[in-house]
Amino acid sequence: MKQRKRNISVLLALFLIFSLLTCTACRKSIYSDVNNWAYFENEDSEKSADVFFICPTVFGGDENSFNMPMDDQRTRRNFVGATNMEKGIYDDDARFFAPYYRQAGMNVYKLPAEEREEYFAIAYADVKEAFSYYLKKCNDGRPFILAGFSQGADLCIRLIKDYSEDEDFKDRLVACYAIGWSITQEELDAYPGLKFAEGESDTGVIISFNSEAEQIDDSMIIPKGTKTLAINPLNWKTDGSLADKTLNLGACFTDYKGNIKNEIPAFTGAYIDAERGALKVTDVDSEEYPSVLSIFREGIYHIYDYQFFYRNLERNVQVRIDAILKEQ
Repeated sequence: MKQRKRNISVLLALFLIFSLLTCTACRKSIYSDVNNWAYFENEDSEKSADVFFICPTVFGGDENSFNMPMDDQRTRRNFVGATNMEKGIYDDDARFFAPYYRQAGMNVYKLPAEEREEYFAIAYADVKEAFSYYLKKCNDGRPFILAGFSQGADLCIRLIKDYSEDEDFKDRLVACYAIGWSITQEELDAYPGLKFAEGESDTGVIISFNSEAEQIDDSMIIPKGTKTLAINPLNWKTDGSLADKTLNLGACFTDYKGNIKNEIPAFTGAYIDAERGALKVTDVDSEEYPSVLSIFREGIYHIYDYQFFYRNLERNVQVRIDAILKEQ
């Protein structure tokens, strides 16, 4: 009798475990609800590719809140606005997808480095679920771009690491524009499936740079003594050669509706610093373009990474889309 009871208990336990696993696997994704997307352009289109875009940090946070609530309508408006500021670079020949996610607040960046990860893990869980939903329900074999800025770029890099051994993913990836975040050679060595861009038209690669004044030798994104990888968006080289400002097709300063309020051709030149891997900007007065965010000191042009090189990035997106279409 005791043996029978034990057997029944074991069976019940196995049934419960199986039920829990089944419920988790079959849970309906929150991203099946279009209201959880800032942009969800899933209709038929003659556009050649897709963009999966991850918004930068717009949530401030407070002493009791470190991740953006999904139902925070005010932050959602800012979320769409910040996305619009960069959307025009990507969407000329691509459908646009941008999920809302429980991004880490600006206050997280002020925490000690070892305390930040639990909040970024929450943000990344949402982004990964949204991207998985996009691949299964929307992509249908189309070439796609991963793109983001700042926190969005960090999460892009996490995604590409997770999918670095997936051959279908690699075959369809136009490029990963991880602007305003760092990635090191050590990271590439740890993930052999990752490739950093070497020119203006290679595909399946990571594109990244961080803009700063020539005197800067330390920042939150590139701490002193470390070196990030970078490509110069003016000449699409990874060495330290100076790209003159005449190569700058146009800096564009956009608003929350995506409108270009001011465009300045030949705005600035740039070169990649040999020690830091930072993109040194040569023709900008830091007083005219202040860092704004308290986590960055004057001369760190983080918030202008897209705007200083807007037209060059816009053209490059089309060059890489054309390149992958030829490969296919």
